[in-house]
Order: sequence, then structure tokens, then C-alpha cells
Amino acid sequence: MTFKQLGSGTVIGLVSGTLLGLFLKGMQSITGILVYVLLLNVDFIPVIGDIDWSEWMEFVFHLSISCIIGIGFAVLMDRMKISRSGAWLLSFLLTAPTVLLYFPLSYLAIKDVPGLWDREAIMLWTAGHILYAFSLPPLYRLTASMR
Repeated sequence: MTFKQLGSGTVIGLVSGTLLGLFLKGMQSITGILVYVLLLNVDFIPVIGDIDWSEWMEFVFHLSISCIIGIGFAVLMDRMKISRSGAWLLSFLLTAPTVLLYFPLSYLAIKDVPGLWDREAIMLWTAGHILYAFSLPPLYRLTASMR
């Protein structure tokens, strides 16, 4: 991994993670469905979950995970010399597991979050993560000057 890939991937992760967070926060404020709370929730993680974190710190945790995905995306794009059309497939392959995280996150949460089989919450969660996937390739192209 190069310093340029690290920088580019971090920018990709910060911007795409912020888009996802803002989307889910907006949807939660419109619908009352606690998908943003679910996104930020860490209460079930040993040691970390025992601390009453501020929303800002929980969002930093979320952005950290997003940066790991963004860096992985940038490194894979560069190392595998993936085409523009392949970038879309890669972004969806990297994002698909995050959609499925809805279920264990909902199940393990101690806080009030959407139910395990709440169809509306699952649809909002999935829409947000599809938005996330759609943001990766254009952000990769945008950060090309960093590589």
C-alpha cells in the first residue's frame, strides 16, 4: 500500500461514510425509524460498549470503518488495475457485507434500534448502503490526483 493510496482511500472513506451517515440521519428524522442509531451503535462491544460515547465519537467510529473500506477500495483498484465498469462491481462487492450487517447489529444492540425483521428499516439501511456503494467509484476518480 502506498501513501497515495492511503490518502486517497481515506478521503473516499470519509466522504462516502459521511454521505451514508447524513442519509440515515435524515431518514431517521423523517420516518422516526432508528437506522442512524443502529449505524452508530457500539453498545454491544465489550469495553467500548460500557462507555457512554457522544454521537460525534460514535460517528468517528463509523468513519474509521468507512476509511478501511475506502482504503481497501483504492488499493484493490490500483493493484488489480480494475476498469471503470469493474469499479462498480468492486464497490458493490465491498458494500454487500455491510448491508447484511443490519441483522447482527440489530440483534446484538442493547439500545433501542429497529427490530431484526423491520422491513422499512431494512429498506432504509439497504438504500443508504447502496448510496455508499454508488459513491465509491466517482470518489476514486475524483481523488486520482492523490495517486
